[in-house]
Amino acid sequence: MNQDDWPGHELTDEELDVAYNVRRKAGPELFDRHLARYLDESVQAVDGLPGRPGVVYDEASGERLDVWGAGEDGPRPVFVFLHGGYWMALSRRESSFMARTLHERGVATVVPDYTLAPAATLEEIVRQVRASIAWIHRHGREHGLDPDRIVVGGSSAGGHLTGMTMVDGWQAPLGLPGDAVKAAMPFSGLFDIRPLTRVYVNQWVGLDVPRAASLSPALLPAARRLPAVVAVAEHDGAGFLAQSRRFHAHWGASELMVVPDRDHFDVVLGLADPASPVTRALLGLIGSL
Repeated sequence: MNQDDWPGHELTDEELDVAYNVRRKAGPELFDRHLARYLDESVQAVDGLPGRPGVVYDEASGERLDVWGAGEDGPRPVFVFLHGGYWMALSRRESSFMARTLHERGVATVVPDYTLAPAATLEEIVRQVRASIAWIHRHGREHGLDPDRIVVGGSSAGGHLTGMTMVDGWQAPLGLPGDAVKAAMPFSGLFDIRPLTRVYVNQWVGLDVPRAASLSPALLPAARRLPAVVAVAEHDGAGFLAQSRRFHAHWGASELMVVPDRDHFDVVLGLADPASPVTRALLGLIGSL
């Protein structure tokens, strides 16, 4: 297959921007309101919650993660949440809004930071995220985490990074079993990132088509199809809706969840609500381990 023959390659740059520029789709007022909710709900969720914030998980980069909601009742299953922001924005500080809801249901939350683009290449960001999984596998029990029940999820760019933990080939070099990640729940993810070589975000990530292909979960080997819920918002960007549907069909061992009345930014905030469909789906994944 020609490297330039990817889904959507025939679109103009303007059409691709419409499909993938969800910040512009939301508009500045709604975008700012959503981001304020990320921070406000995260601060409220971890207030008084047992945890250990700011643990260095990767000596090479010095990047840190927060552990929230580990109980005293033995090692808990752990949800690893990878934040979005097109690999160039946000942090763990705004990304723990689900921690209290999960804690109250016997699940711990781990939220890693990663070095943002352009200070880090996307290859380095992927390496760091995988290193955070290795840290949990090696040190999780010391912090009340069960390394045998790791579920990874993330939103937008974090959905892409989730996908990069679902594929084969990275586990053995880190001394991990092939099934280190037991299940996954990407939200509004990017699974074939070749279209982004022609979108504004490429000013920061600097990809060409061959590199983008090598960093696309939908194009990488995955002999073991771990259970997954592929979630996307009804009112998401057209590119994200199409990517989620294609990845669900490609992955097979997955449920496609198109969440009604939500957009790209607030669909993942449903994880703070114990009654929401996305929380129920996540808890179902965890409960199946």
